[in-house]
Parts: sequence; structure tokens; C-alpha cells
Amino acid sequence: MVPELPPLPALTRAEGEVIDRYLEAADLLGKINPARTTQTYSALRAAQALVARATELRAALELMYERGEHELHTRVLAEAMRVLDGERRAGRPAIPPEQPPR
Repeated sequence: MVPELPPLPALTRAEGEVIDRYLEAADLLGKINPARTTQTYSALRAAQALVARATELRAALELMYERGEHELHTRVLAEAMRVLDGERRAGRPAIPPEQPPR
């Protein structure tokens, strides 16, 4: 039985968009990461998709700014990212730990 996830904190629609687009970009960066991927074509496809996600992320941030949402509430946004498996997803672009020699 899968444990129930905690509920997402209350977010504006634009904040939700920022988190979704950010995590999608992190997923794509993980697929591009040359320390983790072995296929040039899949990395190329992820890089192409990253352009669209970055544009959507910029649009969500612009919308927040235009609406007067000039501050990011980092504690709430971090909580939402944790619920959405953000720690694992944002870790994929990082260089993996060095493996001991065999």
C-alpha cells in the first residue's frame, strides 16, 4: 500500500506553474546531464524540450510579477516541491558521487 502524500500547501496558480515548470526543467537537465546519460539523441531531445520549459517558467514568473506577486515565499514553495518529489528531481542535474574503484 502506497503511503498518502501530504497535501500541497495553498499556492496561487502562478506559483503552481513556477514549481511545475521548474521541476520539469530539472527533470530535463537530469536527462541532459553528461555524467548520467549515455545516449546523445535522448540528451538532444531533452535539451530541445528544455527551451520550451524555460520559456514557460519565464512566463509564469512574469505573470506573478505583473500581478504584484513580487516575492517568492520560499518556505511554502519548498514544501510544495518536497511533496512533488522535488528533492530527488532537482538532484538529477548534479554530478553523481564518485564511485570507489572496483
